[in-house]
Amino acid sequence: MAATGGAGRPEKRGAIMRAAAVVFGREGYVRAGMDAIAAEAGVSKRTVYNHFPDKETLFLSVALRNSAELAQLIGELMARHLGRVVDLRQSLIDFAVERARAVLSAGERGEHGALGRAIRAEVANIPADVLEAWLDAGPAASQRELAAHFEALGERGLLAAEDAGLAAEQFTLLTFHGIAERSFWGALPVAGEEAARIAAAGVDAFLRIHGAPRR
Repeated sequence: MAATGGAGRPEKRGAIMRAAAVVFGREGYVRAGMDAIAAEAGVSKRTVYNHFPDKETLFLSVALRNSAELAQLIGELMARHLGRVVDLRQSLIDFAVERARAVLSAGERGEHGALGRAIRAEVANIPADVLEAWLDAGPAASQRELAAHFEALGERGLLAAEDAGLAAEQFTLLTFHGIAERSFWGALPVAGEEAARIAAAGVDAFLRIHGAPRR
């Protein structure tokens, strides 16, 4: 795997990474050029190369930061909605809606959603090690954390999922992907009421599979 950066002033490095997130999200991995990133950051192309030796290294750095930010945010949402559950169905719906909003439109200017769309659109063109690192640091990490929450809910008798990892995967398919597809992965807005409807339908289907039997 390529190294994730070089020496240089931290504020310049941060500006370059923010600019790169915008350019990669707007133009994709293949079309994005170091000239455009330098212009977006307001620095010279030489300055960009002083911090990042090539486009792959810069993209990996941006993708990993993107994943870490999203994983942290989603972890906070899980803790808020799934850590102290009173109404399981409503907690799952609220988490699903907020997670979709976070993944599809997070970031000051929506860079998280845009970068995620670029990665999915150009998956065949992105170096395999970069893609694997992005998945492990972001989507896979969030799924592992969700599985842990489902295990805890099972221990409390609120869920009946023999395989918490599989349950987490099914929950995501049922409650997130419908919103993602409807919005073209954040490119178009989805009304809050519609997102809540999709999430609620998915949660109801999930609970029919994994809900604990009523006593």
